[in-house]
Amino acid sequence: MTATSPTRTPHGVRKDLPADLSASITVFLIAIPLSLGIALATGAPLQAGLVAAAVGGIVAGRLGGAPLQVSGPAAGLTVVTAELIQHYGWRTTCAITVLAGFCQLGLAALRTARSALMVSPAIVHGMLAGIGVTIALAQLHIVLGGTPQSSAVANVLGLPGQLANLHPVALGISALTLIVLLGWPRLPGRAGRALRKVPAPLAAVATATVFAALAGLSLPRVDLPSWRSHALPEMPEGPVLGLIAAVLTITLVGSVESLLSAVATDKLIASERGTDNRPPRADLDRELRGQGAANIVSGALGGLPITGVAVRSVANVKSGAASRKSSMLHGFWVLLAAFLLVPVLDLIPLATLAALVMAVGVQMVSITHLRSVTRHREALVYGTTIVAVVLGGVLEGVAVGIAVAVALALHRLARTRITLERLDSGVHRVRARGQLTFLAVPRLSRVLNQIPHRTHAVVELDGSFMDHAAYETIQDWQLSHLAHGGSLEVTGRSGQAARINGADPGADGRAGSPGAADGVDGADRADGAGGSHKSGRGHDARHADGGHQGERSRRAQQRGTHQCCRPWTPWQNHCDHRAPSTPTATAATMAEAAATAADDGGAHDLPPTPRRRGAGQLASGISAFQRDTAPHVRDELARLAREGQRPSQLFITCADSRLVTSMITASGPGDLFTVRNVGNLVPLPGAESTDDSVAAAIEYAVDVLQVDSITVCGHSGCGAMQALLSSAPGVAMTPLRRWLRHGLPSLARMASRHHAWARIAGRLPADAVEQLCLTNVVQQLEHLRAHESVARRLAEGTLELHGMYFHVGEAQAYLLSEGEDFFDCRVFDTVGQHV
Repeated sequence: MTATSPTRTPHGVRKDLPADLSASITVFLIAIPLSLGIALATGAPLQAGLVAAAVGGIVAGRLGGAPLQVSGPAAGLTVVTAELIQHYGWRTTCAITVLAGFCQLGLAALRTARSALMVSPAIVHGMLAGIGVTIALAQLHIVLGGTPQSSAVANVLGLPGQLANLHPVALGISALTLIVLLGWPRLPGRAGRALRKVPAPLAAVATATVFAALAGLSLPRVDLPSWRSHALPEMPEGPVLGLIAAVLTITLVGSVESLLSAVATDKLIASERGTDNRPPRADLDRELRGQGAANIVSGALGGLPITGVAVRSVANVKSGAASRKSSMLHGFWVLLAAFLLVPVLDLIPLATLAALVMAVGVQMVSITHLRSVTRHREALVYGTTIVAVVLGGVLEGVAVGIAVAVALALHRLARTRITLERLDSGVHRVRARGQLTFLAVPRLSRVLNQIPHRTHAVVELDGSFMDHAAYETIQDWQLSHLAHGGSLEVTGRSGQAARINGADPGADGRAGSPGAADGVDGADRADGAGGSHKSGRGHDARHADGGHQGERSRRAQQRGTHQCCRPWTPWQNHCDHRAPSTPTATAATMAEAAATAADDGGAHDLPPTPRRRGAGQLASGISAFQRDTAPHVRDELARLAREGQRPSQLFITCADSRLVTSMITASGPGDLFTVRNVGNLVPLPGAESTDDSVAAAIEYAVDVLQVDSITVCGHSGCGAMQALLSSAPGVAMTPLRRWLRHGLPSLARMASRHHAWARIAGRLPADAVEQLCLTNVVQQLEHLRAHESVARRLAEGTLELHGMYFHVGEAQAYLLSEGEDFFDCRVFDTVGQHV
């Protein structure tokens, strides 16, 4: 849902002006040294960095779609720009920047901004890390008092010679810059708190510059030539294909970096501010238009390429900026400085700027990114992209990264492990792990044909996809095996029955779905309870009663197989949304059903009746359980009655009727010790009006039952979270309102800037309610740690805590991953990704 902001009145604009003015000064103080440093790193005229910073602030700030994003020259384009200057010269590079701006306008007109976010994060992070490595290697030569080479490889090979000819003064100034830059945010005490209001880059550059000036050190400094000699673009000269590749590289890299920065800024705003104090969410197509216009103006005025800059955008948000005026004002201050502060800027040592940019390059190789891609098993893509960018360049590195990502995806799709095992009971068990596609058919056919005739076989299909070739292979072998006197059962993951030939198209939603359209009658289906085909039923017998079997197959598909611990099965027969499509039970259909029931040995398969409400519905459900499910669970429940319960985990979730814990966790009797309440809340020990029932359940589960883990499960559309968001002070206390006070810490956490923000992998929360639902899971896990029994078991290493979120509308479960991502967010991953 797109966030909106109230219409801003003239009074509101005037009220925001002080905040925007203060934020613009902070961003300006960061932008000046970074812009000069990036210009130095690219080999462009130093004024080009100031031109890009001013244009990025004024033009992109005014026309862009992310109000609080700050644009300007960025480290992400440093390597690309440096290569262009070396190949084509500075003036042609300016023309390439103008053409890239027009390309961005075209992409925005086609509304393709969202498509840029489809690139794998491993490739994007690998590209930025490779750029960071290249920048750091080049600037290291300047830090040591030398001159950078033309490529990363040349810079590495030239390091021994550079180390043998150190420039002590440049090295000392660079070291001072890095010490101040890294130590400034850690200044202790009240004085440190006051000093930290000055941005660390400005403090580092100012300290090194003052020290160099007072000490009278002789070393290269910034030399801003007269604006009268400022170089403007010229008509591009060079190979056409090379120029096209250069334009596309600037376009793609700049667009992706700008859009990712806009999304990151949105996330930061959502975590820092309440819903009544947020600007509109970023319009990515408009942002791309603004970036295109800014690049056209910057290139035409002899400036560097422009992108959205994460460092400045973060500073803008954290400094309290309220509107796009802060970015525009920052550009105006840069413009003034470029004309009025030239004598001051000329005092800055080049080694200081090089050290600053080198630190930025090192920070682009993020440990958080590495952990994230490792967790998602994409470290190969990440590492390959880094190496390719460093060795070959940005465009080549991204191409190699995409190729490796595609190859890895195809490998995972095609990788299937098929094994055959003979059990002591004489049963032959085939296990297929992974996706069953035509690529796996030769191995699958070879394994299946190793099973002797007249034996019982179990085929376990553990995958989410099976194409037609694999389906036909299994079906043909199945018919042949049954015809030669064998029996079999086909199961899905965790032993759930799967249908291969039309009786039940994918009982558990995994394998067997092709059967729905196959047309083969239900005689060959796997038995719902026992899950086996009996070899005594021959080919002729199957066709002799094919009509009855086909009808039973159709009703079995509606009813579902009666399996132990499948709560969906009895429920689906009487849910309201099926009632309109339920056929009228005529005398003919009831007679046919009675005849079929006689063939089935007395099973009652009458057409379903409309759903009853109240006591009638309860009695109907109990009757269905006793008739259909109880016979299959009776032995298991009898064992549990003898041995007692030994659940593996405590499951704390909401009382919402849409959450069926056994269904979404594929669990059964004895698996979960479940606590349900409004809002899946865990009151803090000793909290006002605390509820001891939850604490008692926690103590019993942890100390008595000795569970191995505790899961807190929230869900979408939670009424408790909606009530928290809409609660007003001064309303009379009711039992519900008193209980919901235990959720106030979650509300405070969502509004706090001191806590990690929670989100679902791959997207932003849909609205404030979903944001609070996710945050509430994280907060209740913190409450759990405050309970003495939980804290003790955690310290012993014998207990695990897990967060879970269930999206009701998508029927999708998400697990809270460990740690935080690059934007300091707690991320809920889909279970498939998490595992």
